[in-house]
Amino acid sequence: MAKSPQKIVLSGSRDIPFDKLVLSQSNVRKVKAGVSIGELAEDIVRRTLLQSLNVRPLLDDEGAETGQFEVPAGGRRYRALELLVKQKRLARNAPIPCVVKAANDAVSAEEDSYAENTFREPLHPLDQFRSMQAMVDNGQDIESVAAHFHVMPAVVNQRLKLARVSPKLHAIYADDGMTLEQLMAFAVADDHERQEQLWEQLEHSYNKSAGYIRQKLTENTVHASDKRARFIGIDAYVAAGGSVMRDLFQQDDGGWLSDPALLDKLVDQKLVAEGERIGAEGWKWVATAVDLPWGVAHGLREIEGTELPMTPEEETRLAALQDEAETLEAEWSDADEIPDEVNARVVAIDEEIGALVDRPVTFDPEDVARAGVFLSIERDGSLCIERGYVRPEDEPVTEQEAGDGRDRTESSGSEGVGGTDTPETAASNVVSITSANDDDDADGEVVKPLSDRLVAELTAWRTLALQDAFAQSPTTAFAAVLHAFVLDIFYPHGRESCLEVSLRKVTFGMSPADLKDSAPAKAIAERHARWKARLPRSEQELWDALLMFDGNEQAALFAHCASLSVNAQQEVVPKYDNGRISKHAVERRIAQSHVLARAVGLDVVGAGWRPTVAGYFGSVTKPRILADVAEAKGSKFAEMIDHLKKGDMAREAERLLEDAGWLPEVMRTPDLASDLLGDLVAGSEAEDGDAALPAFLDEDEPVAAVNDEDEDLAAAA
Repeated sequence: MAKSPQKIVLSGSRDIPFDKLVLSQSNVRKVKAGVSIGELAEDIVRRTLLQSLNVRPLLDDEGAETGQFEVPAGGRRYRALELLVKQKRLARNAPIPCVVKAANDAVSAEEDSYAENTFREPLHPLDQFRSMQAMVDNGQDIESVAAHFHVMPAVVNQRLKLARVSPKLHAIYADDGMTLEQLMAFAVADDHERQEQLWEQLEHSYNKSAGYIRQKLTENTVHASDKRARFIGIDAYVAAGGSVMRDLFQQDDGGWLSDPALLDKLVDQKLVAEGERIGAEGWKWVATAVDLPWGVAHGLREIEGTELPMTPEEETRLAALQDEAETLEAEWSDADEIPDEVNARVVAIDEEIGALVDRPVTFDPEDVARAGVFLSIERDGSLCIERGYVRPEDEPVTEQEAGDGRDRTESSGSEGVGGTDTPETAASNVVSITSANDDDDADGEVVKPLSDRLVAELTAWRTLALQDAFAQSPTTAFAAVLHAFVLDIFYPHGRESCLEVSLRKVTFGMSPADLKDSAPAKAIAERHARWKARLPRSEQELWDALLMFDGNEQAALFAHCASLSVNAQQEVVPKYDNGRISKHAVERRIAQSHVLARAVGLDVVGAGWRPTVAGYFGSVTKPRILADVAEAKGSKFAEMIDHLKKGDMAREAERLLEDAGWLPEVMRTPDLASDLLGDLVAGSEAEDGDAALPAFLDEDEPVAAVNDEDEDLAAAA
């Protein structure tokens, strides 16, 4: 008969008074690690001792037991109990549950101590998530759970968020089919069906990164940093029934609003309400829009208001605030670290000073009765109020005009602003301005040319960048305007220049919705505001004011004014000639713009343009997206996304080309120097067939005949 395996005999356990225990020198834990002794002692107070001490009897010189026991395994528990005894929270002779091994056991005390710390398996993260969820479900609040396990409440919230991910994804994670980073990304959304659906889609995708998962789960949402969300406030959105998705594992700047339709409704309601409030001031009309079209005020006369002077009380308050600010600066300027309360006070002082210095403006009641207001939303979510614009049809009618019976309503300058006789404005003077959008092109199997509208929008952006660069080069500005004058006098049949020398400020019939927020638009607006502040209000005083400027200032102002007439937009040419613009004229204009772009060193990418979904990829076909990615990054990257749907492909293309420095062809400046400006002014072509740049556009050549102060003018720019 086979012998049965020998049964092991476990060491016995019994309660031993604490004062009979001593810490063994055989305990291998010498370095302090993990939870502190004090924290462990508090945990024992809350839940008593969960694990017995491992002890061995101490023997005297003759090998007899002394009644004392050493603790080779469980040293931290022993020290925690010792601390409680010192604090008189535990009796010195309190019975302590112990597992007692023989003093001469075959396994050494050091080995027991080492094994206890080695074969202890920490909880799987999924078990952590579920256990904390169970505690909360059993009635414990998040703060209590955090306190009991010595973590921040934010950590508990993170664990609870992960516990609420789809059980199917939990199972995949438990089987190591998914990383913790991926699971954390899925926790952004609470919809289990959407989580599972996305994981199935990713099974055959090359990109399963946590960032891509977050992007997919939030693609139909609006970020909390969006100016519309800032405008109405998250609290108002939530109060109206909206929900906010949060990412608890990385900075999310407030999360994502999951109901864009509700957001737009609330924004529209608040804009109308603000419009009615402003309209109550007596304005004839108020036009509202989230983003006002570029050049919306073109053709309208801006009326001048009068700033209200400060009252004596306001002046006193301003002086006191400035003194306090100077005192704080002197006190803390050399400090390595500034207290939060001091920082908060400095910010409060700056805000109050700003409110005092930014004086309200009053207008003549007669002007108010015929003028209007534009309302839009700034990038920080604040309300942008632009008061005092008069449409041509609202201008006072002179006796001569009344006798001629002229129709004052025919003006392109007020398009989109609305009139008081339309049904929409009969009951209210608040109108909304909307931008028309072309339908998306149907995806085909071939790379189609860019739509006329998209080309117009892209070249509108490039035009602003060119205007900004042009304004910073007075030498080029002077030469270009001179060139246009020479064309007028000597080449009457070749007049199509990229400068409208009558200095008609260029506006765009088609432009991106966010064009006014682009870096070139902001630079132009800031430059214009600086010059406007330096020029007299009355045009009768303008001549004397200009003569007071030195040569550098005159050159810089000249360049700014000339820059606003630069038109490099490839406009949509009507199918039938309307007498206003022809295809030939647009082509010659674009050729002229390339010369100027090279002369001023135009860098559209440096100016801030990037190929985004909203600004480019959303308006082109899938074959075009793939061709663009292949051109910018190589065919390998295009193949990585060729299986995606249009929306996903556009977003991936935006990510891939973000820092690629790539531009659509219509926004590029050709390297060739052959152009109309070179032909007409230089008068000859180089032997290799490329036209040389005109001397007055070559920054490396002296141009004494044009301007003897090039260096000064360049410095002024």
